[in-house]
Amino acid sequence: MQLGLITDSLGSRPLEQVLDIAAELGMDTVEIATGNWSDSPHANLDQLVSSTSARKALVEAISSRGLTLSALNANGNQLHPVTGPAHDRVVRDTIRVASEMGVPTVVLMSGLPGARGEKAPNWITTSWPPETLEILEYQWSEVAEPYWVQLAEFARSHNVRLAVEMHGRQLVFNVATMKRLQGIVGDGVVGANLDPSHLMWMGADILAVIRALGSSIFHVHAKDARIETPNTAVNGILDTLPPARATDRSWNYVTLGLGHPGGAAFWADFVYSLRSVGYNGPLNIEHEDVLVNSGEGVRKSAELLSSVLLRDAPDWAPARI
Repeated sequence: MQLGLITDSLGSRPLEQVLDIAAELGMDTVEIATGNWSDSPHANLDQLVSSTSARKALVEAISSRGLTLSALNANGNQLHPVTGPAHDRVVRDTIRVASEMGVPTVVLMSGLPGARGEKAPNWITTSWPPETLEILEYQWSEVAEPYWVQLAEFARSHNVRLAVEMHGRQLVFNVATMKRLQGIVGDGVVGANLDPSHLMWMGADILAVIRALGSSIFHVHAKDARIETPNTAVNGILDTLPPARATDRSWNYVTLGLGHPGGAAFWADFVYSLRSVGYNGPLNIEHEDVLVNSGEGVRKSAELLSSVLLRDAPDWAPARI
């Protein structure tokens, strides 16, 4: 396995400084966002698409520090009824750039349509009242399925894998919906970008998630979530407060070790469970803790993850499930 960093975690700093920090912390790999929901502070997608020298310069900046580029990240909502086409352009350009640069994986989200005729996305989370299931069927069969069949073929033709991040307010937000998408596109071009923090606040058992996904795990983000029990005791887990109101929220994204009740022991189990299903790729730290300085948060997360990461191959090869 490799220790890595999503460079947006230090988005206020120039790329060269971020890469220096990653190298100093003993990291092996980085992941760079190319647009959509990210301001893309460390990459200019248009230049990367059009310029061989721009691509070479980025590769050189990374490799000269002993790092590799594990993935490009195009997280956005390409199924949005209004802005979807613009997000789709970023996704496809990111796939093109990944192919040209020899980057194996593009991280993205499934997207979320609206109901028929709506101009805003509509996240269906219950089966009642009855029209909710009608909306959901429209979203899958008439919007997501034709889009993803085409996108998967596009990625396949560019020899790039798509790692879908299961996330709230997305059509794919848990194991069941991840498997539904994979059943639509087939043949292994689409898998999971496992970010445990999103599934934590929704109540999933992360180790069970790993076992259920098995070889479908293409890429991993290392991010923690904290359930704020005094607030959930009153309001439950669903929350619409902004991250800046961390004290009042039912849950928050936090620095590794400050969220899941198991602390460092959980992250050791996390790594070992990944090993048990044959995962040997990057674990990229993503810092989104509003109460912790980004530099300190990345450093503390790297220290924790370094202490439990299994970098060397085992003496025998575990079976992939």
